[in-house]
Amino acid sequence: MNKNLPLKYLIWIEARKKFHLSHPQIQMARELGMNPKKFGKLSNHEQESWKLPLGEYIEELYLKYFKRRSPMNVYSLEELAKEEKKKHEAGKERRLSEKAEETGTDL
Repeated sequence: MNKNLPLKYLIWIEARKKFHLSHPQIQMARELGMNPKKFGKLSNHEQESWKLPLGEYIEELYLKYFKRRSPMNVYSLEELAKEEKKKHEAGKERRLSEKAEETGTDL
């Protein structure tokens, strides 16, 4: 597991591995506002045969609320973290250049 990722993504990555979910299923769960810490309650289909497997349950809920079978664009959590970091670095660069322009110095 990559320790450089933010905690909010590490929790979802851990849930993805533990419950054998796909990237689209994780994205659907995130869009639905589900809590990955509560997946254990929802995935108890082996003992309670009336429950759907967690992946199918997420897909069914997504279809019910969004009237689509899957998200338009699927991104892995690693890709999202990478994009967030790139965005953060660009903002940092922009702030530094603005500060340099204000003071009239070159950094």
